[in-house]
Amino acid sequence: MTSTSYPFDDTVQLSQIMPTQDDNAPIVGNNYAANVGINGNDSQQANVSTFSVSKKRACLTVFILLLVNLLNYMDRFTVAGVLIDVKHYYHDLGNSDAGIIQTAFICTYMVFSPIFGYLGDRYTRKYLMVFGILMWSVFTLASSFIPGDYFWAFVLLRALVGIGEASYSTIAPTIIADLFSKHQRTYALMVFYFAIPVGSGLGYIVGSIVAKWLGEWQWALRVTPLLGVICVILIIVVAVEPQRGMSENSQVHVSNSGLCTDIKDLIANKSFMLSSAGFTCVAFVTGALAFLAPSFMYYSTKFLSQMESESSISTTFGGITVLAGFIGVGMGAWLSRTYKRVNPRADPLVCAGGLLTCVPFLFFALFVSKYNTAATWVLIFFGETLLCLNWAITADILLYVVIPTRRSLAESGQILMSHLFGDAISPYIIGLIADSLADNHSNSKLPSVQFVSMQTALYLTTFVCVVGGAFYLATAIYVEQDKKKAEKISHGNLEDSDDDAVFTDGSDVNYLADEDVPNYH
Repeated sequence: MTSTSYPFDDTVQLSQIMPTQDDNAPIVGNNYAANVGINGNDSQQANVSTFSVSKKRACLTVFILLLVNLLNYMDRFTVAGVLIDVKHYYHDLGNSDAGIIQTAFICTYMVFSPIFGYLGDRYTRKYLMVFGILMWSVFTLASSFIPGDYFWAFVLLRALVGIGEASYSTIAPTIIADLFSKHQRTYALMVFYFAIPVGSGLGYIVGSIVAKWLGEWQWALRVTPLLGVICVILIIVVAVEPQRGMSENSQVHVSNSGLCTDIKDLIANKSFMLSSAGFTCVAFVTGALAFLAPSFMYYSTKFLSQMESESSISTTFGGITVLAGFIGVGMGAWLSRTYKRVNPRADPLVCAGGLLTCVPFLFFALFVSKYNTAATWVLIFFGETLLCLNWAITADILLYVVIPTRRSLAESGQILMSHLFGDAISPYIIGLIADSLADNHSNSKLPSVQFVSMQTALYLTTFVCVVGGAFYLATAIYVEQDKKKAEKISHGNLEDSDDDAVFTDGSDVNYLADEDVPNYH
């Protein structure tokens, strides 16, 4: 250990609770604090401005973030809901070319996530989100006007949408983490992550229905920009910007360290890295299924000589995704909290269980698809439900094994990793495998040929689920010690920590009031 002091702001950040019974009562307030040294000497009174967040305002903020996240995933999967029409419009694209649409979006999304993660740890987060939402709304609207001869211009605009979405996805979970703690944080994250499967499902449903009603698939891309403007107004007027680490009931306020130090510490955080690897496998599977499953089921019905339109299949798949999301995310949070009472390693074990148990459902869904459509839909529902168990839990793991001033960077790092090796490549890889198999036939465009080739390619997702389950099981080995280490650093107790990342020169520790953050049930 060096003799350097710790990077704690000399600005007092008091987490003082005001007893209340009503919804307008402050969750956290700052009034005054005693500014003392490491050993408790040289105390003096410091007057600071009051800052508080009411329970009602915190819940409204989470609700707004939920709405934006719904919009985020609706926009992301609207194209998947009308993919057959898009392929025809751009001169009969192949599966691999169609996969590039999603891959281009994910590539810019993951590249810009670390940039917004860095900014989110240092600047006002709600205005970064406003900037991002406006960007994705403008580019989404513009992409709906690209002519059929300019496919790569369409791909470019879909890629630029990813820049806007990167600003939101890296920042929103850290705001929730600063508003809630412990099991309330788990429930708030559960509500927030309902938006992933539900928003994805709504993207299929809204996209296909709007395209059918108005006769052109482009109208499906003109719904979310209007909703985006409404969300921007709500964020500016209603959403709150909490102080970083406010919910930790911390006796110290931890300031930012250098970027290289932050990255080095995150890489050394085994629970963060292993859970991110597990989540990458989840992203690989969900990305492939979300983008290709409606097309696969369309070819399956053609193979079985059934008369189903792309619109009806997208609506069915969207409904299944919404229902599976509600049940899966909620069940995951409930299982985590219940099992954690007897096993502190419950979170990664529940995630591992969800991935491993979904394998037989995905396998038999693909196998049965050439015999019975209804049975395939049922198996897809159970498989998606089990996949959705880990969305909120994985986010919770990140937030309690990483200190507050590194959470946005950690979120962006997890996004970069999970998309780079997950859903950025899975639609393209599986589409490429399917095209290679289809090219062995004289007429590769026949629905029966497309069905068999996509069926074979999609079996890869079951293997990836097994690998992801193994990563989460490995996370369970380290999660307790990493959580305790993060708590010690956040509360200024660094005697047992070997983390030099929190050391800088010339700072004091601000000891604050000892009141506990209230638990709202």
